[in-house]
Amino acid sequence: MDALYTAVATATHGRAGRAVTSDGKLDLGLSMPVELGGDGVGTNPEQLFASGYAACFGGALGVVGRAAKVDVSDAAVTAEVVLGKQGEGFALAVTLRVELPEGIEEETGRKLVEQAHQVCPYSNATRGNIPVDLVIE
Repeated sequence: MDALYTAVATATHGRAGRAVTSDGKLDLGLSMPVELGGDGVGTNPEQLFASGYAACFGGALGVVGRAAKVDVSDAAVTAEVVLGKQGEGFALAVTLRVELPEGIEEETGRKLVEQAHQVCPYSNATRGNIPVDLVIE
């Protein structure tokens, strides 16, 4: 792989600490979600992963849309990241809900979303590791 960019972030004190990027643009308090017994005051790793995946997938959709000469600039991607128990540990599952702009035919939209799933680095990283469901809305 030829590196194009490297992001660097440091987290301290696990889910009850802070996450800070090397450039200081992201500096957040972390906390467990209320559903897992936390106070829910800060954000959590699943929210960060969902945000990154949604943004990355939207970018990949833009790449394949431009290549196909289809304007998807008004598309919205919502990532739902589920944390669950698996054996003695934990696992993730993702649903990507893609809202395409009006006027894009269903078949064209499905092809673009499937192509974006092949291009997106998050999709490539998760493929074969966690289930990812694609939903076009």
